Amino acid sequence: MKLSKPMESRHFEGTAFQVHGAGEGAQIPIVLIHGVGMDQRAWQPQIAALAQHHRVVTYDMLGHGESRLPDEGVALADFAAQLLRLLDHLQIAQAHVVGHSMGALVALEFALRHPERCARLLALNAVFQRSPAQRAAVQERARLLQSAGVAATVDSTIERWFGAPVPAPLREIAALTMDILADVNAQGYARAYRLFATCDAVHASRLPQLAMPALFMTGEGDPNSSPAMSEALAALAPQGQAQTVPGARHMMNLTNAQEVNARLLRFIALPA
Repeated sequence: MKLSKPMESRHFEGTAFQVHGAGEGAQIPIVLIHGVGMDQRAWQPQIAALAQHHRVVTYDMLGHGESRLPDEGVALADFAAQLLRLLDHLQIAQAHVVGHSMGALVALEFALRHPERCARLLALNAVFQRSPAQRAAVQERARLLQSAGVAATVDSTIERWFGAPVPAPLREIAALTMDILADVNAQGYARAYRLFATCDAVHASRLPQLAMPALFMTGEGDPNSSPAMSEALAALAPQGQAQTVPGARHMMNLTNAQEVNARLLRFIALPA
């Protein structure tokens, strides 16, 4: 996959964002929310595919990219409020909301708080009700990030997401990911990661209230955002469905972009 040079961001109340494509007629816009430690550059393959037919909005979550640093103790509600302010600014009444990893938790929080603003929810590689071992591992990564800094975690993150050594076809994508991690605000990353490490069960009691069609999709080889998690999420959501991308891992929007894009577009195009 050939990656393009990202366009320059615009800014609104401390949020860096970009708007791509013009869409066709009355097509509902698509919003893409990246994962923890990443920024909107991680959506390049989706922008290229989705913006052909839709208006696509990408932005940097609080504490990431060029967006402002959140307060200590930031909550999912704060990340959902950031998205609400951005949609109001762009005069977008309703959007298809796509989130990856922690971005999937933000998307779910937004959809539950503001169902009238979310046409469809598409949660990629979402975490849900981690096992004790999974919870201990992610909390240890959060502690290491806080105590030793971003640089101490990059190699293990790349190995977890892409393998070691990184396969030749994935080296450009892995390099982009390393560049994003190298640019991340250390405080913002640590604050968001602490939240990410502890909020995997917060939506369990509210999922039966999810009021729109919801797709929970993950990679076959993603042990930390597993197919079982997506299936459990979909089982609780009244209009939920789960899908697994064969052979994919955690960063499947980059490594398996063509398959992921096709599935996203099919789900968005389904009749209401």
